[in-house]
Amino acid sequence: MMTMVAVVTGASVPAMFVFGDSLVDNGNNNFLNSIAKSNYYPYGIDFPGGFTGRFSNGENFVDTLGRYIGIPAPPPFANPSTTGPRIFGGVNYASAAAGILDETGKHYGDRYSLSQQTQNFISTVSQMNRMMSRNNVTHYLSRCIAVMVFGSNDYINNYLLPSLYSSSEIYRPEDYANLLLNHYARQLVTLYSLGLRKFFLPGVGPLGCIPNQLATGQAPPGRCLDHVNRILGPFNEGLRSLVARLNSGNHPGAIFVYGNSYGVLGDILNTPANYGLNVVNRACCGIGRNQGQITCLPFAVPCFNRSRYLFWDAFHPTQAVNFILARRAFIGPPNDCYPINVRQMIAFNSF
Repeated sequence: MMTMVAVVTGASVPAMFVFGDSLVDNGNNNFLNSIAKSNYYPYGIDFPGGFTGRFSNGENFVDTLGRYIGIPAPPPFANPSTTGPRIFGGVNYASAAAGILDETGKHYGDRYSLSQQTQNFISTVSQMNRMMSRNNVTHYLSRCIAVMVFGSNDYINNYLLPSLYSSSEIYRPEDYANLLLNHYARQLVTLYSLGLRKFFLPGVGPLGCIPNQLATGQAPPGRCLDHVNRILGPFNEGLRSLVARLNSGNHPGAIFVYGNSYGVLGDILNTPANYGLNVVNRACCGIGRNQGQITCLPFAVPCFNRSRYLFWDAFHPTQAVNFILARRAFIGPPNDCYPINVRQMIAFNSF
């Protein structure tokens, strides 16, 4: 069921440029040699276009956020039709299994890491400069919003997989978070140098509560994996601090906003009935313990009451929860979005 959203009237945001992982991928991995794909039923069972490559039963986070802003969700970069004047409507570079680190998610095959997504954006800007004067492109990009959703895979598909990755043997959680944030900061500065000025940067949600982690059987009944959630603290706290530094540093005309995904999802987990949910510890579509040992397979039969579930599959929230996340990002208080929310960021004048 599609919920109504209040859009910005006369929105001054011409487009979104989306960077990230499967939480916001809307079809890039369809075109890559990857096993991290969702271009099959029952993915998209509640989406008007059916299965498109979104890792959801319906809309993902940026679909709904775009409706709040009053702009369409941008097409995937990897689609050959995403070229020419169409790119001025925004582009989605997000890629399932991608991380801040280039090595993250390599066991899934090809994916666009953060650094590759930055290179792909450079390619887009080069196309724009061939169709419009550089000054006009710069002005256009300064009014757009960049949504950056990274970090989850650097934990669940790197740090928390010691059988495949050595990062947990090399780095303490604090040092690993610093490694991630240093890489992240460099790419953000590059994107700023290319003309983007408005950045929304959600942190990592409580991964110790997702069905994939619960399926390990390591958590007490009715509890999340607390040690996994504790590992995330240095990254989320560091990302919030990075946002504060970027806003106070030498980046004139820019605004960086931290989204408290961990806190919002924590609210939902603690009081699901307040959000119309009643199933928070297993996936709507999946196999095994907590329906999280194997993710949603082709032609699987998902749960019927999808709007009552927090998790669609082993890793991703349902459309119902994406609605909540987008709303809190758009109009949330400072505890949800720091230092301002997305609606306030739209009104921010970069000149």
